[in-house]
Amino acid sequence: MKYSVIIPVFDEERNIRPLYEQIKEVMDSLKGKYEIIFVDDGSKDRTKEEILKTDATLIELQKNYGQSVALDAGFRYAKGNIIITMDGDLQNDPKDIPRLLNKLNQGYDVVAGWRYKRKDPLWMRFISRSARILRNKLIKDGVHDSGCTLRVYRREFVENLELWGEMHRYIVALLKIRGARIAEIKVNHRARTSGRSKYNWKKSIKGFIDLIYIWFIEKYLQRPLHLFGALGLGSFLLGVLALGYSLWSKIFHSVDLTNSGFFVVGFFLIITGIILFSSGIILDILIRTYHNTSKLQPRYRIKSIRSSKKA
Repeated sequence: MKYSVIIPVFDEERNIRPLYEQIKEVMDSLKGKYEIIFVDDGSKDRTKEEILKTDATLIELQKNYGQSVALDAGFRYAKGNIIITMDGDLQNDPKDIPRLLNKLNQGYDVVAGWRYKRKDPLWMRFISRSARILRNKLIKDGVHDSGCTLRVYRREFVENLELWGEMHRYIVALLKIRGARIAEIKVNHRARTSGRSKYNWKKSIKGFIDLIYIWFIEKYLQRPLHLFGALGLGSFLLGVLALGYSLWSKIFHSVDLTNSGFFVVGFFLIITGIILFSSGIILDILIRTYHNTSKLQPRYRIKSIRSSKKA
């Protein structure tokens, strides 16, 4: 099979049928077999029933895990050599898919959509622009819009990804670390006409935490001791200087050490330095153990899979 279209959905019952028809029309115009996969992320409405009325494959998760896990489940099930992802709220335009594929065929491994003229509320656009500044400072993923789900991937770059939390926003960054060739093109973004957005300020906080995580693994995944060792050594040296100053004050100015803030701070910094350095060693050992570990426990459970009627 050539193409797999993956759409994670949560409470999108009124958008399923029109989105399916639009995707089908576009995919029928392309050369090559395809599959359409809806991943129902624990919907409480009639989303599942609407999907079952189509010829698409339904992956039904046991509960609401979030978009990252839904994409992860889709990646692992997909059979296509080229993976296409998009949102299930009708804001992504399936007519952009051929343009993304044409760019992919120019020698890229991932092509990301850029919602150049977003139809989201002002507060959401403000958060996105702020996040872009942080991304450019920390991980330099090279894209304007890390939150756009409309993307195409070569299968080999996503089949072994492990996604959780808000990690779907940093897929491009993760693939860049793996050496993927990244491109980005402007895509159409439509206003939501049915249902409500699942994005909120809590997800922004989780996204920031995941951003720090990506920064860490990009720079220090192989040797965390380089980070924690440097922090620990710096803290230790500052502590030694503070203790040295307090002892100098004791010897030459008869300052009581029990009343010396430098003595207390110095002692604290030395202990902190030792703990940080030791933590770096422990993390280094744990990461090495992780890479040699197999048969890890699943992070989520799939309730059922109903294959496409075409299959």
